[in-house]
Amino acid sequence: MSLGQEFKILGNWFIIHFTENPGMAFGLEFAGEYGKLALSIFRIIAIIGIIYYIYHITRSKVSNGLIISLSLILAGAMGNMIDSAFYGMLFSSSNYFEVARFLPAEGGYTTFLHGKVVDMFYFPIIQGYYPSWVPWLGGNEFIFFRPVFNLADSSISVGVFLMIIFQKQFFRHAGTTEKAEVAENPEVVDDQE
Repeated sequence: MSLGQEFKILGNWFIIHFTENPGMAFGLEFAGEYGKLALSIFRIIAIIGIIYYIYHITRSKVSNGLIISLSLILAGAMGNMIDSAFYGMLFSSSNYFEVARFLPAEGGYTTFLHGKVVDMFYFPIIQGYYPSWVPWLGGNEFIFFRPVFNLADSSISVGVFLMIIFQKQFFRHAGTTEKAEVAENPEVVDDQE
């Protein structure tokens, strides 16, 4: 697809819309090329941290829901990282007039860790205009849900949403397990003091 090209799946409610995200959520960027490199390095560190944390908590008795939520976040982070790391090396630059070429002879449009992330899901469910009395926004177009996103973004959002909604069940279980271990092994507490 060329940049900006779209296919309507369910009328005007669900659209496959090809766009590229050069930075973070909602297309935010900072510090140009070095900012993109810093963002990529941060993503790699975060992925390693999540992997370590999942490994650590699976060895103790924690809620399966917490492990599933963290796994969704990890999968989404890895998907976006892989896209950012390799997409720019494998494809020519996208534009509004022609389709990007896979493995062009001159090489991709950027180097390792500097690529854009492809977004494609667009759900403009409610469209209208802000009332004229709304400060700064009055008369401007309103679209819910405006952001274009990908499957990795969805995975991260669902994982975070599950952790927020079920935090009492997920983390109470972990706290109960720690208290039970202390009750079973009081000498552990004595050794620490």
